[in-house]
Amino acid sequence: MAQYSRVLDAVALITLQNPPVNALSGRVRQGIVDTVQRALADPKVKSVVICGQNGVFCGGADIREFGSPMTGPPLVPMIHAIEAADKPVVAAIEGVALGGGLELALGCHYRIAQAKAKVGLPEVTLGLLPAAGGTQRLPRLTGLPAALDLITTGRHITAAEALELSIVDRLTDHSAVDAAVKFAVSVADQSLDARRISSRPCPCPPDLDALFEAAMRKVRHSSRGATAPVACVQALRAAATLPYSQGMQREKDLMATLFTSGQARALQYNFFAQRAVARWRLPGGARWDGSKPRPISKTAVIGLGTMGRGITVCLAQAGLSVVAVEVQEKPLKEAKQAISGMLRRGAKRRGVAPALDLITYSQNLRAVADVDLVVEAVFEDLDLKTQIFQQLSNICKPGALLCTNTSGLNVDLLASQSRRPELVVGMHFFAPAHVMKLLEVVYGSRSSPEAVATAMDLGKKMGKVGVAVGNCRGFVGNRMLKPYMEQGLFLLEEGATPESVDGTLEEFGFAMGLFRMSDLSGIDVGWKVRKGDGLVQPGAESRVRQGRRYSPLGDLLCERGRFGQKTGRGWYQYDKGHEARPDPWLHRFLEEYRARHGLVARRIDRQEVLERCLYSLINEGFRILEEGIAAGPEDIDVVYTFGYGWPKHRGGPMFYAGMVGLAKVLERLEHYQQTHPDVLYMQPCGLLRRLVASGSPPVHKWREIIKNTHSKI
Repeated sequence: MAQYSRVLDAVALITLQNPPVNALSGRVRQGIVDTVQRALADPKVKSVVICGQNGVFCGGADIREFGSPMTGPPLVPMIHAIEAADKPVVAAIEGVALGGGLELALGCHYRIAQAKAKVGLPEVTLGLLPAAGGTQRLPRLTGLPAALDLITTGRHITAAEALELSIVDRLTDHSAVDAAVKFAVSVADQSLDARRISSRPCPCPPDLDALFEAAMRKVRHSSRGATAPVACVQALRAAATLPYSQGMQREKDLMATLFTSGQARALQYNFFAQRAVARWRLPGGARWDGSKPRPISKTAVIGLGTMGRGITVCLAQAGLSVVAVEVQEKPLKEAKQAISGMLRRGAKRRGVAPALDLITYSQNLRAVADVDLVVEAVFEDLDLKTQIFQQLSNICKPGALLCTNTSGLNVDLLASQSRRPELVVGMHFFAPAHVMKLLEVVYGSRSSPEAVATAMDLGKKMGKVGVAVGNCRGFVGNRMLKPYMEQGLFLLEEGATPESVDGTLEEFGFAMGLFRMSDLSGIDVGWKVRKGDGLVQPGAESRVRQGRRYSPLGDLLCERGRFGQKTGRGWYQYDKGHEARPDPWLHRFLEEYRARHGLVARRIDRQEVLERCLYSLINEGFRILEEGIAAGPEDIDVVYTFGYGWPKHRGGPMFYAGMVGLAKVLERLEHYQQTHPDVLYMQPCGLLRRLVASGSPPVHKWREIIKNTHSKI
């Protein structure tokens, strides 16, 4: 709703009321229409101020209304009526003005912002565009280059930047409402002709075609198949080349196409999925009721390699004190320098002081004796981690949480080395840890709800998207990655090239195909894991190991010192910098390998690459759901969109399976299982069969089908 009140000096104050962000629901829009009409009809009112309650102007549309029949007045006529008013209307922006909230403010004649406020048009992140005049009014204020940047990226900007771009007229360090009321009095008798943005011409550079051609190339490259950024560019071109009314019609038409698209549904699913995983729960929907996080103020990180350094930075930037331990002198010195550099660069970007004084360095493990929480981040070696946990159990205070940054080792086994296994959880960060948003919080059979809640809460403080997952080899992300990577190797054996596989996956929307990703992370990483599993046989090329099909291609490259980017050669060659170029040596190597094994290369089309790589990954996701390793499909999809580069406009692996059609996924898995009977994980999961037999319900109803008889959570 919107509350109406008259203040002194003939100013009507309209306050949006829809906590927590005063979203523009049907009731709020109706309230705005009613109160604005009342203010304009009142002869004692000379000007109007629109604000939001609780220090928040407006967070935009109420996304919960998407997909439902519209109630209340439409947004566009409401904003036009405000702009057409014969009394000055001033927006008092505090907190945020996002999406429809900023479009509402742009319909006002003036905008006064509190200095800490942020504004933006983030509709593109939901697969949409600003469809209440945002694509038409914003460039008339900021110019086209700035509008293209803001609308195609959806980024939020500070009030100071908004002032520079003429989006707001004034800033205040105090109450924006008080400043707006005072300002409204001063402009009560001024002409509004020049203040109506829709009547202004759109400033255009001399070479308009070149500007839009460059903008289109940029969004096509960065969006990798997402349609909303392209539509945003098209709408902004309309603002530059058409009269305002025709530009609004173009904006409306483009929005109509986007609104019902599968990409918009996928991105909106992602929006809600991210919020769902924060309310971590057991499979089947039950939540850990009553489990509150412990207060954490002093932390420690053991091991200051690449991951340990990033984790230290995350903790310090969250305002926590950190004892950073590295037992060897030279690595400790290098870590100090690297961590200081990361903190300074991060602080410069955020405009704050670097948190250097929060970190204490030590070569002695006993320095962690009084911390509240320890993150062990030594090399991924079970014996080493076991030794560290035994020592920490003796050194740390009784209530300290012991967390391991493992990418797939058995958390229960590590917990068994502690005197308090209920306080042991996994915290699987993703490299680089101070950049990547995903955090898998792994809990085993004896982890307490309080320990999990504390790890999840700590992840939130660090700005991470935490997903609580059960304990198994590889957890969720890496477990699903294994069949995906193996299928890529099998495709090479059968006639594909790294470029053809990666090109197909990147065209699908991945930022990086699986072979480029392998080169980046290091081919030797998986090699070491396979050695630990007893799969590597030096010099051998047998294609069956431990009773199942196996490709030794990665092992053979590692034996030749080809570890990826760090050695300049891997699946690609890297002569200068990080640009991957096809390697003729590798192509010859593959031809010779096939000849030795009697494999006849065949043409493998794009569809087969996608189906074998993606459906094998998805099938493993169904097994994870069936076993109760993940609470629901949203958890898996958040892991993959935030940690593994799955394109957000395709929702995530499990959502994508539903969009393709579960029956089709099942049919194609059965086909490939018959074609490759020695690849056991192509056997369709029982849960997938049950879902298809139940009529292939939408993803949000899968929980009704999932039976959690073997829950690991």
